[in-house]
Amino acid sequence: MNDNGVIGLIAGQGRLPFLIADGAKKAGLKVVCAALVDSAEPELAEHVDVFATVPIARPGVWIKKLKACGVTNTIMVGRIAKKRIYTPFRLARYLPDWRGLRIWYWRLRGRDKRNDTLLCAIADELATANVILEDSTMYCKEHLATEGIMTKTKPGPSANGDIEFGWKIVKKLGELDIGQAIAVREKEIIAVEAIEGTAKMIERAGQLCKKGGWTLIKTAKPDQDMRFDVPCVGPDTIKGLADNGGKCLVVQKDKTIIIDKPETIVLADKLGIAIVGC
Repeated sequence: MNDNGVIGLIAGQGRLPFLIADGAKKAGLKVVCAALVDSAEPELAEHVDVFATVPIARPGVWIKKLKACGVTNTIMVGRIAKKRIYTPFRLARYLPDWRGLRIWYWRLRGRDKRNDTLLCAIADELATANVILEDSTMYCKEHLATEGIMTKTKPGPSANGDIEFGWKIVKKLGELDIGQAIAVREKEIIAVEAIEGTAKMIERAGQLCKKGGWTLIKTAKPDQDMRFDVPCVGPDTIKGLADNGGKCLVVQKDKTIIIDKPETIVLADKLGIAIVGC
């Protein structure tokens, strides 16, 4: 809970930081944004009270900007291309500060670099400076998926079987923290999401299943930490499905954010895509 009228926002790419900022402002809070350089949208500045760009590998700078405005409670949302971690000469390119180095070489020493592990290490480091990450859905509850068919468009005849078949598999994928989504057709796994993200996986599924008619299933992890990496879908997901032959989108109720939910549902109906909450 926020007790001083100020909320921090560590923002990456996409629409989600806008939804959080607008929701927090609607709740009467002052929003202080640490916008990750080359990730956060510049237009986000118009939706927050304080906007400062910060280097992606220098969490010490994030902390300094947030604490200067009295921030303790903070939300961290928005896409960051994890593949950047594996670019050549990464140390020279991103010039991490001592906190960034401590996360990578001390908190993660001997551990895997999967999303949950990495994000928990970041959260633990921020907490040492009393910057506490909160539930990232706190100010956008109205955009969470609900149970049942959310569109006027209904799933095709084979979709129910594909959902039943694929649900347990994608939950196991989440348990292993490999990815959050799979593409299924006729009880066959077409594609599995990994480090490339859902959008690229959708493109790959379209290339591998020219016939189309497949289902995208995207879920939260079994023990989803709601502070970060909460599954998100939105207009871009729907357009990607339509462009690549997908006909049904299945998401987990209460734990998946549908970006601009009313507009996304209208777009899905326009393009003949069913959206189902399970």
